[in-house]
Amino acid sequence: MRLLVVEDEIKTADYLRQGLTEAGFQVSLARNGLDGHHLAMTESFDLVILDVMLPDVDGWRILQSLREAKNATPVLFLTARDSVDDRVKGLELGADDYLIKPFAFVEVLARVRSLLRRTQAPSTQEELQVADLEINLLKRRVSRAGKRINLSHKEFCLLELLMRHQGEVLPRSIIASQVWDMIFDSDTNVIDVAIRRLRSKVDDEFEPKLIHTVRGMGYTLEWEQDHES
Repeated sequence: MRLLVVEDEIKTADYLRQGLTEAGFQVSLARNGLDGHHLAMTESFDLVILDVMLPDVDGWRILQSLREAKNATPVLFLTARDSVDDRVKGLELGADDYLIKPFAFVEVLARVRSLLRRTQAPSTQEELQVADLEINLLKRRVSRAGKRINLSHKEFCLLELLMRHQGEVLPRSIIASQVWDMIFDSDTNVIDVAIRRLRSKVDDEFEPKLIHTVRGMGYTLEWEQDHES
């Protein structure tokens, strides 16, 4: 998912970019109002994190421009101004959430994920299929070559993520964020263990192999492609 951070305080901006990148997001950074306004109006983002007090063009004007252009991208306001009037003004202009500085990154991350969950349209797709591997999203059932496969809740979520992104290499940070709702810790092997368990159920007894490791990058689920397993 693509996020835009518009923040002129260098330490705060770099702090947010690093943390959100490690959490699995693609982050674009604007360090002033003009650049932020241009990016917000011309590119597509899943969420904008917007400081209010910016040089050139303030956050109020950027938000107003977005909403006047019928752009419904969710906006999380960041500001050191904690008066009720300021918060009300932001919400009336169309902000989706408001966070007062100073803040803890875990709260920023929680607000970001909450906003994204609220604004994502639920999928109407009932089934996914790759080769002879089938997954029924409504009944929460998985089968391969007609054989029923029992998965745990996390294994099902992991397989669904891989199948929805068939052919894409998903880094561990994305998998951690989407399946475990956590920031990836390079010292843990929870994702590698989960992949091994999932492979043992959907790949070991079948051909062709579908789940592949791309060294130094992550994992992908793909059919009829050469990958290093």
